[in-house]
Amino acid sequence: MTASSNKRAIIVGAGPAGLAAAEVLAQAGVEVIIRDRMPNPARKFLLAGRGGLNLTHSEPLATFLTRYGAAQSSLEPAIRAFTPDDLRAWCEQLGIETFVGSSGRVFPKQMKASPLLRAWLARLAGLGVKLVTRSRWTGWDGDAVTFDTPGGPQTEAPGAILFALGGASWPRLGSDGSWIEAFTMRGADVTSLKPSNSGFLVSWSDIFRDRFAGHPIKAAHFVHDAAEASGEVIITRTGIEGGAIYALSPALRHSISAVGHADLTIDLSPNLTAGELARKIASAPSGTSTANRLRRTGISPVAASLLRERRGGPGLPNEPDELATLIKECVIPLAGVAPIERAISTAGGISWNSLNADYSLKSDPRTFVAGEMLDWEAPTGGYLLQACFATGRAAAKGMLARLF
Repeated sequence: MTASSNKRAIIVGAGPAGLAAAEVLAQAGVEVIIRDRMPNPARKFLLAGRGGLNLTHSEPLATFLTRYGAAQSSLEPAIRAFTPDDLRAWCEQLGIETFVGSSGRVFPKQMKASPLLRAWLARLAGLGVKLVTRSRWTGWDGDAVTFDTPGGPQTEAPGAILFALGGASWPRLGSDGSWIEAFTMRGADVTSLKPSNSGFLVSWSDIFRDRFAGHPIKAAHFVHDAAEASGEVIITRTGIEGGAIYALSPALRHSISAVGHADLTIDLSPNLTAGELARKIASAPSGTSTANRLRRTGISPVAASLLRERRGGPGLPNEPDELATLIKECVIPLAGVAPIERAISTAGGISWNSLNADYSLKSDPRTFVAGEMLDWEAPTGGYLLQACFATGRAAAKGMLARLF
């Protein structure tokens, strides 16, 4: 079966970037067909919503843009064209109220992805957008694209096509990076995909692992080289993960790639200086055990055990200055990066040098790309979804210029 139309747009991938593009195109009168290999759309988006659906962030735009690191200049035009405020206004138009949390992050009041997705899909259906699920993209046939469907192979030859297939994290939800070879053969320069916003591996002792896996370390400060972050992390059976670690992902990953490991320095009492901490430890009554001295300074049992883990045994220094230094500079060696399948997002993807300013491939200007397929990364905090929405809309505007 073959379909052809100069005013038809095909979108491959029904995540936020693909759906955002479909909306822009359909509002401009383009016939839009979204094809996705999964039985339901936006499955990773729904998974993200289980934790509250952090849509974007309320910090000043100039600061917001710096969160994209090396990709800031490439992403900035798209994000300035669809800002965090624009995203919140768009949600309101869908009947989804948002609020700013204490951290500055923006969430829907319902704290779920499903109500927003239902309203969004209803809007797209009202605009005439057709969603075809269980339709797996299999490659190019000349200028046409081919799909494997339950009804047999299908071929499309639209006026423009957008790929929004995601990176390679959580492959069971649809984004598995299987597109890399085909795009490389199509002339795109693709940087290898790596886990981002991921956990890291630590060789815990059996005692520490069995007792503290799943326990949080709260209100700590984390440093690696020039990168630093504050917040909470979780001890896992294989290592450590959580928001503060995710923010350090690029620096930690770089060190592990370069030298095979990365030292993570943890300040377990960031609100006190080493001197203040030492005096507080020393103020404990004579005969107070080290465990109770730590408890008096606000060091939790998991943090205290982390100090022992750092020392390689059960004993901790009794001298207040030495113990305070250990609390302020607890160094944990990270042995590797957790598997990409469990990462929140991925780094790497199609190089910006392979794209025109309108998000089309230089090697094939009929083909557009958006979302996590592109070579960028950002920490959690709303930056990931914002860039997916913004690049999807930017690519759609590029497609409109081609179609009309």
